[in-house]
Amino acid sequence: MALSQLRLSHFRNIESAELRPAAGLNLIHGANGSGKTSVLEAIWFLGVGRSFRSQQSQRVIQYQQEAFTLFARIGDERMGMQRNRQGEVDVRINGERPQRMADLAKLLPLQLITPESFALLLDGPKARREYIDWGVFHSDIQFHLVWARCRRLLKQRNQLLRNQVEDRQIAIWDKQLAQYSRSLTEMRRAWVNSLNGVLEGIIGTFLPQVPVRVSFSQGWDAKYDIEQILTEQLRRDKQLGYTVSGPHKADLRLRVSNIPVQDVLSRGQLKLLVCALKIAQGVLLSKQHNKQCIYLVDDLASELDAEKRTLLLRQLEQTGSQVFVTAIDPEQLAMIDWQRRFHVEHGEVAAKDS
Repeated sequence: MALSQLRLSHFRNIESAELRPAAGLNLIHGANGSGKTSVLEAIWFLGVGRSFRSQQSQRVIQYQQEAFTLFARIGDERMGMQRNRQGEVDVRINGERPQRMADLAKLLPLQLITPESFALLLDGPKARREYIDWGVFHSDIQFHLVWARCRRLLKQRNQLLRNQVEDRQIAIWDKQLAQYSRSLTEMRRAWVNSLNGVLEGIIGTFLPQVPVRVSFSQGWDAKYDIEQILTEQLRRDKQLGYTVSGPHKADLRLRVSNIPVQDVLSRGQLKLLVCALKIAQGVLLSKQHNKQCIYLVDDLASELDAEKRTLLLRQLEQTGSQVFVTAIDPEQLAMIDWQRRFHVEHGEVAAKDS
């Protein structure tokens, strides 16, 4: 499923624009600050409900305007969003308000690759845990319910720890937390196992001489049940005021000869590894559910030579998904036959002959 129409109004420096992208490869080019990344950001906003560039959504609204408006067609579906400076959001899918923001992600699954995507490998486990949970969310209909319940129980337990309540009272919550922790962990483990079959081939294409090993860490010692861990660590948890071990500490570990990849690979290799991880998610989604995600790639040429750029673009092309790529110099990406090209200048978006 692909975006067939995208309209933006008062979004960043774009006063008004309408794009009718191709179902395959789309190139958006223009100078720095022209607004090309804002097009990707608008798509991301529609699918996620927030920006990938700023924590403060009011900054996305064009200067001296009260609100931004976005609209898109995805197959036979219509979705729109308006957000004002007071933080009020009006979201519609086919004219109806969705029950939850997660409905946007179900309708518009997105993969984002930016120069900041290195955080997936260089930062703490939170980004990698979110990476896993994106995949499980789209593969298991029960995931969101289990994940949300586990999160609420953990929050409640931490409050009890800070309040120094009796152990027996905490034990009641621990039974529920353990139950949902086991379910969440099995969902995550099953998805990572499925991912590895797809990921191995893509990593082999991108980094043929680098034996990257990917494994799942559940967040506590796998030799013990989570309920036993919670009981044995209760005294320490009370002293600290939070739960040390559990599914909230899960991680995806990537190593070369048992050394973390960030200590072995170059910047260019790390970028290719991030791209492999993102592409593999979309490929797995397509294989499991016959559903395509949309790839948003900002500044693709950054830190990649011509050979690696060609390799990445060919791999994206082979997914059969809709792809949006931004670039300053379109000649750096001339090795691909773009189905549609858009030029952005001073917030004006114009379709160009490919």
